[in-house]
Amino acid sequence: MDQATLLGEEKVSKLLLKFSVPAIIGMLVNALYNMVDRIFIGNGVGSLGIAGITIGFPIMLVIMACAMLIGIGSTSLLSIRLGEQKRDEAELIIGNGMVLLILVSLIITIPGLIFLDPLLKLFGASQAVLPYAKDYLSIILFGTVFQSIGFGMNNYIRAEGNPRIAMFTMLIGAIMNTILDPIFIFVFDWGIKGAALATIISQAISAIWVLMYFFGGKSLLKIHLKNLQLSPSLVGKIVAMGSAPFVMQLAASLLSVIMNRQLIIYGSDVAISGVGVVNSIAMIILMPIFGINQGVQPIIGYNYGAKKFNRVKEALKLGIIAATCITTLGFIVTRLFPVQLIAIFNRTDQELIEFGSYALGIFLIFLPIIGFQIISANYFQAIGKPKQAAFLSLSRQVLLLIPALIILPRFLGLKGVLMAAPVADIGSSIITGIWLFMELRSLEDKHQESKASKPLME
Repeated sequence: MDQATLLGEEKVSKLLLKFSVPAIIGMLVNALYNMVDRIFIGNGVGSLGIAGITIGFPIMLVIMACAMLIGIGSTSLLSIRLGEQKRDEAELIIGNGMVLLILVSLIITIPGLIFLDPLLKLFGASQAVLPYAKDYLSIILFGTVFQSIGFGMNNYIRAEGNPRIAMFTMLIGAIMNTILDPIFIFVFDWGIKGAALATIISQAISAIWVLMYFFGGKSLLKIHLKNLQLSPSLVGKIVAMGSAPFVMQLAASLLSVIMNRQLIIYGSDVAISGVGVVNSIAMIILMPIFGINQGVQPIIGYNYGAKKFNRVKEALKLGIIAATCITTLGFIVTRLFPVQLIAIFNRTDQELIEFGSYALGIFLIFLPIIGFQIISANYFQAIGKPKQAAFLSLSRQVLLLIPALIILPRFLGLKGVLMAAPVADIGSSIITGIWLFMELRSLEDKHQESKASKPLME
């Protein structure tokens, strides 16, 4: 029995551990790309360096959005095709996906470099912060193709049943970034440019690792030359399936721009740095949830395609429980050690530590319920319903959070900027809960129909 077939046969709890634990480790390690940069920059360059990365973060989110559009979109199709035992179609998806990842990387890199200055000013960069943001992003943009291939094609490795290999992809890159950051920043005295260079070198190593896996003969699914010719119908399906995480990331980019501009209007560069630090801490907590998402998606997708609906429900339930445990633990840690967490990024800037601790307390007040919302929204992605997944993902970032960011500060000032996040968290969780309840009732009907049809087939 090959790895893909095990998705429909092995115990669901064992599968979830097998697929999620490596993904969680990988996602945590992946979060270190951003967090390690901010820690070393905060201590080696200062709070303006952190603000520079935070101002440029929307561009980095756009890069990730395009990688998700192709990577996750094609992976969703891939899992379902494997469940249907259509291996030739799965290989066609991989070939087309790789070509698309390269193309979108070029589409981002060239305009990004040309319009970098006006973009950063639009995003809220002050005269003090602009040089730091420009130095960092001008280098990061050159590494777009490495990030896209490393992230996008790594999903294919996980989908075909090799989560440990997928974990090593991110592990290798993050370890290299952690090693190179202090060398480039402190030893070579390259400052924020050194942090960016360390990042793209590390991403290049991850991309090479992924390509070696597929071209070295170790993969279940192969990349054939004939599959590198784009199929318009397949490209359309990949884009449709990847639209939910793509739109979600684009919304996150827009959200980041609005957040930064509101922080400048109602606060200062220190407020931008502080929220940048809080976001890094939040990402460390939430990355395991995204890891669970990556682990549970092929299990749900395969079994949904194989019409094993009880296994689909069990995988969803276990994913929600695991995610809620993680977010609850993160909530407790942020309540107990806010000052210590902020001080990791800069031990000497008391203004940053004071504001960051204050922001952390407000920003993550509803953290325990976020795990449920993320896993439940991803469920719709896993079963091939990208429109529903996109709506639920956007319910927090567009329908609720952006209006809250615009309205609340008018009455509460800087505190209103910070309170927008918990307002969106509670609202989106309620909406997601209602949609999931209705979907599970429909799934139960399909399960009963499947049971009724089996005797007839026999």
